[in-house]
Amino acid sequence: MAVLDDLRAVCEARPAQPADRVVDVEPRFVAYPTSTGEVSRVLRAATAHELHVVVRGGGTKLHWGAPPTVADLILDTSRLTGVVEHAAGDLIAVIRAGTPIAEVARVLAERGQRLPLDEMLPGATLGGVVATGAAGPLRLRHGTARDQVIGLTMVRADGVVAHSGGKVVKNVAGYDLGRLLTGSYGTLGVLTEIAVKLTPVPAARAFVSRPVRSPGEVRDLSVRLKQERLAPAAMEVECPEPDSLRRTARVPGHPDLMVLLIEGTADGVAARAEKAVQVLGGDARADAEPPDWWGHYPFGPDDVALQVVTPVGQLFGPVYSMRDAARGTGMRIFCSPAAGVLHAAIPGDVDPDRAVEIVNAARTVAMSHGGHCTVLAAPPKIRPELDLWGPIEGIGLMRAVKQEFDPAGRLAPGRFVGGI
Repeated sequence: MAVLDDLRAVCEARPAQPADRVVDVEPRFVAYPTSTGEVSRVLRAATAHELHVVVRGGGTKLHWGAPPTVADLILDTSRLTGVVEHAAGDLIAVIRAGTPIAEVARVLAERGQRLPLDEMLPGATLGGVVATGAAGPLRLRHGTARDQVIGLTMVRADGVVAHSGGKVVKNVAGYDLGRLLTGSYGTLGVLTEIAVKLTPVPAARAFVSRPVRSPGEVRDLSVRLKQERLAPAAMEVECPEPDSLRRTARVPGHPDLMVLLIEGTADGVAARAEKAVQVLGGDARADAEPPDWWGHYPFGPDDVALQVVTPVGQLFGPVYSMRDAARGTGMRIFCSPAAGVLHAAIPGDVDPDRAVEIVNAARTVAMSHGGHCTVLAAPPKIRPELDLWGPIEGIGLMRAVKQEFDPAGRLAPGRFVGGI
């Protein structure tokens, strides 16, 4: 087969198998490049054979977004791994995109440093986190991947290699590639190397938790914490839908749990944790380890996965509305109120009409507060009924950027907002 022969002339490649499906789309081939040069040559071969390409890292978020309309070739980055450069004195590292976040953490920790991005899903790679814009609790102190990336190397659909920022000097026609490619779901180019900012590993940390009865109480406690200038590195709230309390065996009357992460020097953390317990009052306590849900999403692969983003201080309206709309479904919410982000899991066995009702309620109130609601993923029986992205400002500009980077529409076609 000419296509497979051309791919194998570049790197290891094989016919696709059922396990390589992207949601319900069957690819034809899988290629495993090991360098930027090989990625370039694979994409040139794909262009020559008019193949549509989907990039796969750890495969943990391939079901996010819309399924691609076609996926002839899976470009697998599992062999595009390793730390290319670690300038510890400058707190900068250049890392290949297929490197798992857990491996990044292990390597950097050997020199007392870290990349402050949460893994969230076991096996997630740096490239996948950047491509989907995924973030966890540490976003409060350190921002998202868009804030950590200072430069990158990417390959366009036609095989042209481009660089931007950080440890490299060649740029692309005035585009900030780091910001453009973060959250673009692999529709603009293939990330191969990413330069990121690092921070020292904190000497100590503590988790201060307190049961809370309502989103309103979370709001009031958040104001009190801000007034005391305790500056937690993260603040998360677990909000199981009241009907699910019997399943989670939580304390009656205390369905939600608010947790702060405090980091710093040993003495400083001890003093701030003690102060936080006093400020939160009630049944607040300090622990050395987080609850088991910390640093994870509330949803599994068979759930309807929602993300709501609002301006800081405006998240509580969506929480109330979603709870009202989802009553009796067992929906679970994790929210980062100080960052204006929540993730929710609607059980995948819910009636599709009910799922639409919940999403519409969340989206309506989020938009009324200056935010938006995105359906990250949904099971096949529900997905066709849902508007995954909702109204998006600037869709014309997004299409223009897609046309500039991938005019033939060969990278993950249809996976992103507006069918991009």
